[in-house]
Amino acid sequence: MTTPSLTLYSHRSGPNPYKVAIILDELSLPYNTVFIEMDGSQKASPYIDLCPNGRMPALVDHSNNDYTIWESGAIILYIVSKYDTEHKISFSKEMDDELTGQALQWLMFQMSGQGPYWGQAVWFSRYHPGDKIPSAIERYTKEIRRVLGVIDLELRRGNKEWLVGGKCSYADLSFVPWNLYTETYFEGTAVDGWREELPYAAAWHSRLMERPAVKVNKERREAAIAAGAPAK
Repeated sequence: MTTPSLTLYSHRSGPNPYKVAIILDELSLPYNTVFIEMDGSQKASPYIDLCPNGRMPALVDHSNNDYTIWESGAIILYIVSKYDTEHKISFSKEMDDELTGQALQWLMFQMSGQGPYWGQAVWFSRYHPGDKIPSAIERYTKEIRRVLGVIDLELRRGNKEWLVGGKCSYADLSFVPWNLYTETYFEGTAVDGWREELPYAAAWHSRLMERPAVKVNKERREAAIAAGAPAK
């Protein structure tokens, strides 16, 4: 297989680009990162020409005629379908169609269930201007607890370490960046005590935190945030 040449358009702190970076690092794929600032650059050329939605991430595969794809879930599926030929973190559709479907199911759940609810919870807990809106914080942090409960139930009823096929896959890894907020952003909300009440989900999260690709991207994100912080 030809070594891919990839550019990941990212944001220093945004979780979704790090979903893609973790997948790339799990597969040991070389790539270049370009950070796009949220200062209007994301809605202007040249970035808007790559991603009409003006959000990060986007990926350009220079080894495939500069093929460009955006939306983190779609990018992940492109990467694993094209470059995970040994199915290290994916599944062979030809050999096991059911596992492929299950992995897609959990990725869709991450994109529709985890990402939007965590994102709204972060907004109303940290960034909403003016007075806090307790009902909004309560709603979205309760949804965080519910989503974690779904994961806990799945792992518990199968006494499983991973969501699909007995191995860590893109289905598990896609949850990592947003879940990093769980223990740092929502103190004093419905999220409190989730580890004790949802031990299977807590153990799963801890296992994910030990993955080398997760560790290195956590460090890179922290370094990128520090490098981009305004001078005091």
